[in-house]
Amino acid sequence: ELIEGAKEYSDIAVVVLSRKAGEGHNDIPMDVSKAAYDNNSDEYDDFPEGEHYLQLSQTERDMVDMVCSNFDNVIVIYNGANQFELGFVDEYPQIKSVIWCPGTGNVGFNALGKVFSGEVNPSGKTPDTFIYDMTTAPWWNNAEKIEYTNLADMAVEGMNAGTPQVYAPAFTNYVEGIYVGYKYYETAAQEGAIDYDKTVQYPFGYGLSYTKFEQKMGELDEKDGQISADVEVTNTGDVAGKDVVEVYYKPPYTNGGIEKSSVNLIEFAKTDLLQPGESKIVTVTFSIEDMASYDENNAKAYVLEKGDYVISINSDSHTVLDQKTYTADTDLVYEGENKRASDDTAATNVFEDAKGDVTYLSCAEHFANYEEATAAPASAELGEPYVSEYHLNSNFDKTTYLNDEDVMPTTGADNGLTLADMRDADYDDPRWEKLLDQLTVGEMANMIAMAGYQTAAMDSVGKVATLDFDGPAAINNNFTGVGSIGFPIEVVIASTWNKELAQAWGECMGKISQEMGAEGWYAPGMNTHRTAFGARNYEYFSEDGVLAGNMGAKAVEGARKYGVYSYIKHFALNDQETNRTYQLMTWADEQTVREVYLRPFEICVKEGNAKAVMAAFNHYGIIPAYASDNVLNKILRDEWGFRGMVLTDYFGAGGYGYLDANRATRNGTDFCLTAIDAGFNYVKDKSATATLALRKASHNILYTTVNSRAYAPENLNLGMMGWQVATIILDIIFAAAVIILMIK
Repeated sequence: ELIEGAKEYSDIAVVVLSRKAGEGHNDIPMDVSKAAYDNNSDEYDDFPEGEHYLQLSQTERDMVDMVCSNFDNVIVIYNGANQFELGFVDEYPQIKSVIWCPGTGNVGFNALGKVFSGEVNPSGKTPDTFIYDMTTAPWWNNAEKIEYTNLADMAVEGMNAGTPQVYAPAFTNYVEGIYVGYKYYETAAQEGAIDYDKTVQYPFGYGLSYTKFEQKMGELDEKDGQISADVEVTNTGDVAGKDVVEVYYKPPYTNGGIEKSSVNLIEFAKTDLLQPGESKIVTVTFSIEDMASYDENNAKAYVLEKGDYVISINSDSHTVLDQKTYTADTDLVYEGENKRASDDTAATNVFEDAKGDVTYLSCAEHFANYEEATAAPASAELGEPYVSEYHLNSNFDKTTYLNDEDVMPTTGADNGLTLADMRDADYDDPRWEKLLDQLTVGEMANMIAMAGYQTAAMDSVGKVATLDFDGPAAINNNFTGVGSIGFPIEVVIASTWNKELAQAWGECMGKISQEMGAEGWYAPGMNTHRTAFGARNYEYFSEDGVLAGNMGAKAVEGARKYGVYSYIKHFALNDQETNRTYQLMTWADEQTVREVYLRPFEICVKEGNAKAVMAAFNHYGIIPAYASDNVLNKILRDEWGFRGMVLTDYFGAGGYGYLDANRATRNGTDFCLTAIDAGFNYVKDKSATATLALRKASHNILYTTVNSRAYAPENLNLGMMGWQVATIILDIIFAAAVIILMIK
């Protein structure tokens, strides 16, 4: 009856498939039979043993069979943020169209009808690679966390969705190295290690349109360390539409040398709406140094090796439209004084302790070590020296960072300065020292401890309290429950490949934050889609750092237009949910960390001028991300030139057993995301070393907040946020009414 009614309505059928996931300490099930779910039938299992959540269930397969048996023209809509195994669409000639439509926010689905009717010509491109069989991916055996068998005594109690649980130290090995997403599939295809057409269904950067385009690439123009090229884009079809210019480079590779992907996105641009027959010149520019690879074994620096670099414009990561060649005559090593132009100091190895005893995938001899590198871990036992050096709050030596040569700084001075005097002042302006002398130890300790969705007021320097609101797709006040309209998720933003639109999104978030009285925005999420099973992939942009970094940088820039600082998060390698809050040790090699997982954050800092960072829950090897001097100081601040503040992720009761303000402030994190006394969020050490750390953290927080909307000229006389003033007025009115009643 249902099918007959549908046939009477239309000769076109639409099948909708949805998948959902979210924050909650658990990733998408890679074997649904081991998870709690409700079958649609008593006669069969929707997901037999070994089947995962990102493939058709038996009920869905039956539905597709039924629809395709009754309609000759079927459209499939996939509504989910994570890649899905869509190979079944190739099995049914009735399926003529596939639309990927992830979370669009409160009103975004209105666009779907316009796409159906042809009023809007879709111009999106995939930010991730869709493959036929995810069990063949190089990360498959190393995606889920594995608990250490010899660290059970270091388990901590925690909560998951309101249920008490015990969490033991666990680990994840990033065995695929730099070969994440399309960088593996394109390189493996070139090396003859895979049959590309049988492996990849929809490449990275792929997307169809109702019209066709032609792109022609002009000559390369090299100047001042940059390469530019004009790309002529012509709409050769009969419908108006937009196109994306995707620029990739293929570096020279020596077998057994520095690991390199054969295809690397380096720049992209979106055209305006082009009418049929209309052409547009798009100029793309990128830095030569961005084609350098990180050599962790020999130079311990970024190296631009001599040879030919093929610069191409593609319709996706696999399909070249036109190309030119840039030749580097000699090896260029970015070390010492010869640093990359975008760096403050030259990069060098700082991540060796997080490499661990892991075999990483190598392109050498056509991925000869693939089976060894991508196998499941042979042992779940943590070896030495890591076991002896791994610490929780309960066994960490509180004197570790004490320096007897440190001199107690001045506190509580009366130098007559206010924080407002420092707006637009350079971070190294000498007046900062006089202002910091005015702070008391109690003020500093309180501001650092109680930074959940706020920064505290400090009377000694006239600092007003500021507010930070949560949500990459909406602005939410976690105290009042007030929230904004929902915007499209980051996967949708990335799929536009439109930097201007990303900036407009950031401006919307900044404007809403301003209207709601907030100075900080806990977003955008900048982590990498390492696998398709990350439950929080919706909150991150892409598998590619250049796409993610540029979209994030533009969003940060847009929010800053309204005086709002964006906490880019979660810094870094926080690419899964399972056990992320409780001692998840991530093992990765330095080249991978720098080229893949730090890259989007690096672009946000350098191009977007990000002033706030939220550190991650996980560990780099055995070192907590929030307490990594190597990452937060040596890379983020010294190398990239970041001047701003770093916040922990949520600081639960007891610090989840490992979060500690003492370790945080000594290693580059400035304050704790909590509004309660969580036991370890107060720095109680009164030493000169601890006080100097409080002072430095306070400097970072004050520098960031004074340059926010809180100290914009039009807000300087407020003293309190609008909602605080309104609350006080209501209290006064209520009190007056009570007094009048008492008098009566």
